[in-house]
Amino acid sequence: MRQQSLSTVLLFSVLLLLMPAEGLSAAQNKIWRVAYVEAGPFTDYQQVLRGLALGLQRQGLIENGDVPIPLQSEEAASMWDWLARNAGGTRIQFLKDGFYSANWDAAEGKSQRGALLERIIQKKDVDLLLVFGTSAGQDMAAADMDVPAIMLSVTNAVEAGIIPSVEDSGKDNIVAPIEPERFKQQVLLFHDIFRFKKLGIVYEDTPAGRGSIALGEIESAARELGVELERCNDIFDIDDTLLAAQRLQNCHSRLAEQGVDAVYLTYNRGMQLDRLAEVLSPLSARRIPTFSQTGAAEVAHGALLSISQANLEEEGMFGAEIMAAIMRGALPRSLSPVFESPVSLALNIRMASLVGWNPPLEILAAVDEFYQDMK
Repeated sequence: MRQQSLSTVLLFSVLLLLMPAEGLSAAQNKIWRVAYVEAGPFTDYQQVLRGLALGLQRQGLIENGDVPIPLQSEEAASMWDWLARNAGGTRIQFLKDGFYSANWDAAEGKSQRGALLERIIQKKDVDLLLVFGTSAGQDMAAADMDVPAIMLSVTNAVEAGIIPSVEDSGKDNIVAPIEPERFKQQVLLFHDIFRFKKLGIVYEDTPAGRGSIALGEIESAARELGVELERCNDIFDIDDTLLAAQRLQNCHSRLAEQGVDAVYLTYNRGMQLDRLAEVLSPLSARRIPTFSQTGAAEVAHGALLSISQANLEEEGMFGAEIMAAIMRGALPRSLSPVFESPVSLALNIRMASLVGWNPPLEILAAVDEFYQDMK
C-alpha cells in the first residue's frame, strides 16, 4: 500500500473513532444513491470510472466492479448503465437515470446542471455526486449544494479554481483528488529522455484553457530545466471538433516551422482519436517526439509516449477510498486529496520509428503498454 494511502486510512480511522455511535450506525446502514456528471465523453473518464468501481469492490461496497470499457468509443454512459444493473451489493445505488453528460455542448451543459441541482435540492434523491473533468468540476464546485461531491479526472484542481489549495477544498461537501506536480513531473521525465531545448505546447489562452492543461506546472518545469517554451494559441473549445482538429494541426505545423525539439501534447478538443495521426503528421514529418498529457489512448492512436492506463485506474481506486470514507461518515473537506500513482509508460513503436528513435533499455523497462501501430 502506498504511504499516502496508509496515511489516508489512518486519518479515516481517527475520524470514525470521533463520530458518535448513533451517527456511525446511520452512516453505515445508509443506502447511497449516486449520480455522475461530465461536460462530455473522454477516454480518461472511462479508465478512472473503472478504477473506482474496482476499488469499491475491493472495499466490499459493491459485489462486481469489473465494468467493461466500450470499444472504439469514449462514452461512459454504457459503463454507468452496466454498474446500475450489475454492481450489486446493498450499500450503493448507481442511479439508472443519474448519468448527466452535456456531450461538450455548453447550452446543454447549463440546462443539465440546472436540472441536476433542482433534483438534488428539491427531489433529494441524490446522496453523492461523482464529477468527472475540469469543466464539470468548476461548474459543480461553484454550485450551491450540500451533497458530497468527489471531483475526478481533473487536470489540476487548484490551478482550475475548483479548490483554493491542496490543504483545504474550501467547501465542506467537496473533495478533489490531486497528484501535486503530476504534469510538471511528466515534462521533467520527457526532458530526461530527449534533452530538448525548445518545447512546443498548444492551448487556448483563456482562464479555462490555461487551467485545463495545468499551464503553471508546465511553465515551472520549463524554468527549472532552462528550456524555452514555444506556444501556439487558438480557440479550441468549440462544438465543431473537425475545426478544432484542423486548428490543432495548424498549430503543430507552426511549432515545427519554429524549430521545436519536442511537443508536449496538452488536453485539447482537437485531439480527436480518429484524426490523431493526421493532426500529428506535421510533427512526425519533422521527427519531433511527443508526450501526451492525457494518457495511453492517445499513444494508441499516434502520440509517442504517455502514462499508462494503470495510472488512471489508480486515481479511480483512490477515489473509491475517499467514497468509502464519506459513506462511513467522514466530511469530504476533512479528507486529504493527495495521491501518488506509480510511474509507468505507454509507447507507440510505430511513432518511435517515424521520429527515428530507438528506445534505450532503461526506458523500455518502464513501459507497461506497447502499441505497434496507430489505430
